[in-house]
Amino acid sequence: MDLGPWLSGDAEARARTARTVDEALRTAGFLLVTGHGVDPALRTRVRAAARAFFTLPTEAKQAYEAKVGGRGWLGPGAEANGYSEGTKTPPDLKESLTFATHEPFEDPAVNAEWYAPNVWPSQVPELRPLCEEYLARMAELENHLLALLGEALGLEPDFFTRHMSHPTYGFNINWYPGTEVVGEPEPGQFRIGPHTDFGTVTILDRQAGKGGLQVYTDEGGWEDAPYDPDALTINIGDLMARWTGDRWRSGRHRVLPPPTDTPAEELMSLVYFGECTPGTRVESVPAPVGRVAYEPVDSHVYLREKLDSITVG
Repeated sequence: MDLGPWLSGDAEARARTARTVDEALRTAGFLLVTGHGVDPALRTRVRAAARAFFTLPTEAKQAYEAKVGGRGWLGPGAEANGYSEGTKTPPDLKESLTFATHEPFEDPAVNAEWYAPNVWPSQVPELRPLCEEYLARMAELENHLLALLGEALGLEPDFFTRHMSHPTYGFNINWYPGTEVVGEPEPGQFRIGPHTDFGTVTILDRQAGKGGLQVYTDEGGWEDAPYDPDALTINIGDLMARWTGDRWRSGRHRVLPPPTDTPAEELMSLVYFGECTPGTRVESVPAPVGRVAYEPVDSHVYLREKLDSITVG
C-alpha cells in the first residue's frame, strides 16, 4: 500500500486507502507500506551502528544486560516468544538492543515501570543520535497510521491518536546471526518463535533472507512474507485486535532459524512497537464494526502480563 494518497490525496483517494487497509487487516493482519517518508540511508546507518555493538565481546555487552521489557541488551536465551502462545520452545536465536521513550511521566509508579532511562553503549556513541532520529520518524509515521486506522474503521480520525499523548513506544534492534554465533538450532527453535505482537501497532524494517519472516494465514498456513526493500511492514498487535472487537487480526508470525544451505546468513530487523499512554482503557468497538465484545482492559496491565509471559527463566 502506498501511503502517499492518505498523506496528500483528496477525500476520495483517502477513502480508497482506508478501505484497502480495512480489508488487509481483516484477512492477514499485515501491510507492506511504501510512501512512508523514512530515509533508507537512516535505516542503513542504524544497522551499521548496532552491528558494531553486537559484534563486541560478550563481556562488553553484558554491562548493558536488561530484562525483557527493559532497556539495554537482551542476550542469547533471554526470550522465547512461543511462550506467549503457551508453547514451550527453546529460546529464540537472536540478540536485541532495546530502547524506548525517554520522556518521564507524571506518576512516579508508572515512571518506574515504563519510563526508565535508556542505556546507550559507550563503545558506539553514534548509536544514540541515530536511534533518536529514527524513533522521531517512527512516532510521526505511527500517528499517520493510527489516524488512517480510525478512518478505516469508519470512526473519527483521532479515535486512536487521542490515546497517544504520552506513549510507551518500544524499539528493538534484533540481530539474527548465523550458526557460527548461535550454534545449530534445536528442534522447534526459531530466530523468533511463533507469536502475535502484544500492543497497538508494529512498524518493522526488515531484510530479505531465507531465515526471515513468515506470516500465518488460515488459507495457506505459514508463508514467507512478501518483501519490498522500499516498504515497511506494518502489523497490529493483540491490544488493537481487542480494541476493534476482532474485526482486525493480530498477525501471527515467526522468524525462521538460519537456513541449512546458507548457515552464515545474518539479518537485522528494526522493530518499533507503538503503544498508547499508560492507563488507557481499551474497550472493544461495538457492533456492527466490532465482532467480539471483550472485557475492557488497562492497556499496560495487559502489556506487562504479555511481556512477562515470554521471559525465559
